[in-house]
Amino acid sequence: MLALTDTQYRRCLLVMVALQLAVITASNYLVQLPFTIAGLYTTWGAFSFPFIFLATDLTVRLFGKTPARLIIARVMFPALIISYLLSVLFEKGEFRSLAALGEFNLFVARIALASFMAYVIGQLLDIQVFDRLRRNARWWVAPALSTVVGNLADTFVFFSVAFHNGPDAFMAGHWVGIAWVDYAVKLSISLLLFLPMYGLLLGWLTRRLLSWGAQPTHEGV
Repeated sequence: MLALTDTQYRRCLLVMVALQLAVITASNYLVQLPFTIAGLYTTWGAFSFPFIFLATDLTVRLFGKTPARLIIARVMFPALIISYLLSVLFEKGEFRSLAALGEFNLFVARIALASFMAYVIGQLLDIQVFDRLRRNARWWVAPALSTVVGNLADTFVFFSVAFHNGPDAFMAGHWVGIAWVDYAVKLSISLLLFLPMYGLLLGWLTRRLLSWGAQPTHEGV
């Protein structure tokens, strides 16, 4: 881990909060847009949400699990509100007009609530698993296993809350299959693309923070 000044700590915290809010908002919009891969249903949100786990794992590696949990606490309620408003305005990828905000939308509300629950449960699991494994000599073990566990919890909490017996007949009838394909896509992207990216970003961020005057603790990074 790195020891930061108060200014450095606040700057890093702000960047991570903004990044996670942006990814959650985009993912909640994209998850409303299903498509097929080799005849299997998935959603575009499967390609954006793994960025959350990348950001969380880097936070735990560099600063420890307490700042990572603080980020979750700061993100979850704004993300719930932003996700609902954006998804109402652009339900299923189509702009509905500002008048749509005046009516309660059950379909979108379930997506927003599901995102809230999945984010909190998935990220807390990810942090817990990563923190237990981050001292492993092989740097890739912690991000790989925490991603497997965190994504599994996140995916099935989200799809069950959002679409089980929901008002959208297609999603209500296909959510289990879509969830498994989504999980497979997220895992493939995370392990094949984001895991190497994690290694590169870890080295770059460490050098960047050290240039700001941060000091490594006795545990290292």
